[in-house]
Amino acid sequence: MTLDRRTFLQAGALTVASAALPAFAREQTPLVSVGIDTREVSAALPHVWEECAGSDRAAITLRESWRRDLLRWHDEVGLKRVRFHGIFNDELGVFAPSILNRGAPQAPNFQDVDEVYDGLLELGVSPFIELSFMPQRLASGDRKFGFYAANVSPPTSNEAWGAFIHTFVAHLIDRYGLAAVSSWPFEVWNEPNLPYFWSGTQQQYFELYRASAVAIKSIDSKLQVGGPSTARAQWLPQLAAYCEQSNTPIDFFSTHVYAGDDQKTLFGAAEHYPPSDVIPEAVHRSREEIDATVFRGRPLWLTEWSSDSPAMIAHVITACLPYCRAMSPWALSGTYEELGVADTILSEGGSWGMMTHGIAMPSFNTYKLLHALGPQRLTARGPVLASRRADGSTAALVWNLAEVVQPSGIPGQSHARRVQGEAKRLRLEFAGARAGQRAQVRYVDQERGSPMPAWRAMGSPQYITREQIAVLRRSAQIPPAQTLELDRSRRLVLDLPPEGVALVELM
Repeated sequence: MTLDRRTFLQAGALTVASAALPAFAREQTPLVSVGIDTREVSAALPHVWEECAGSDRAAITLRESWRRDLLRWHDEVGLKRVRFHGIFNDELGVFAPSILNRGAPQAPNFQDVDEVYDGLLELGVSPFIELSFMPQRLASGDRKFGFYAANVSPPTSNEAWGAFIHTFVAHLIDRYGLAAVSSWPFEVWNEPNLPYFWSGTQQQYFELYRASAVAIKSIDSKLQVGGPSTARAQWLPQLAAYCEQSNTPIDFFSTHVYAGDDQKTLFGAAEHYPPSDVIPEAVHRSREEIDATVFRGRPLWLTEWSSDSPAMIAHVITACLPYCRAMSPWALSGTYEELGVADTILSEGGSWGMMTHGIAMPSFNTYKLLHALGPQRLTARGPVLASRRADGSTAALVWNLAEVVQPSGIPGQSHARRVQGEAKRLRLEFAGARAGQRAQVRYVDQERGSPMPAWRAMGSPQYITREQIAVLRRSAQIPPAQTLELDRSRRLVLDLPPEGVALVELM
């Protein structure tokens, strides 16, 4: 199931291994051949999926439940950065009038901003800084977005905005040091091609980008700035042309793609890619658009995408590896209020959070398995991402891709997942391995590594008690590894349900 929150804004099975299957079922299961050469490194394997993850807004990071979820992302997935909206929202008091300032703030107040960033750093994670939204004091209008009433208007003055950004970045350097801040990418705004997030024109966004980039680079050239942070992979060549013509600095490009995005908008024609191929195709085309400009080779950050299907996550990441510097999935925590305060922790049909109140979803557990891969990619064929670890051992993620269709809209709007796929048997052959070599296998799918079966057994409660949360946390853990042996042909046979993934670690 792929989730696309923007559509709502616009419109107002299971086996452990082959031996666990009955003989008749094993005979009927389609066979997929997977080959892994444990001797041949084909390339480096950058863990682009660990570079960043998305979240709601800055203020949500102050919640205890959110911080607990983030800690697990850091400890179990190796997450490096978090991207969120609204660091300048008036709820953080940056320029908000109050009794304390007699309704007329004379200078920015970064007390709550510091608490947000301090909280990330204390948990070992850095910010990916999205410069948004517009403080009311600087805004040319009062157009608002979302539950938290973010001002999405252009500034009254780009000069005043640039001065504010200069003050903000200088404050960060004073507090955290240039070495740290120079590793924090600055992304100008969020989805300015959508009227929900930007009430101005494309040209006004480009001028905002320039004012921001010039202000940041005037402090130190090592600071990283980029954009356009657009929905549906739009405006990339246009921003590149603007930056070239106006001599505006840009260190990286960023955009967003969801599998449910309109394919005519994405590709310029009514294409019919399956959901699992929409994101890779859009990212590939975005890479080509950038490389057709004077900014060829500049990093591409996919700063929003999403899937709750374990196999689709593995497939999309593997297909995007040649094109992306980083992939930031949305969203790391179910402590999420962009569309309002959720009335339940879990629901049928999915939710935005890959971790919620410490309860891991299959998507989070898929990233946990991906984290176990090594830094070198092995030559392989089939639905597999194979790696060599630093200690020389082999770890490979294999999957059974299925197309998962759900009506777009509010997460949880659909009360059933429609899966187009079937159980498959994967026959893995490890060239260079030893006959009889042991392998440990861990599985994640919609049953294993998921809290949903236990939640349903509880009666699908809306208000989950503390005792039930503890049970769900335990039930959502990845089951213990299964130990198998390669046969005389150095083969291993696994059975996976639709959407399932398995991590195979040779011992």
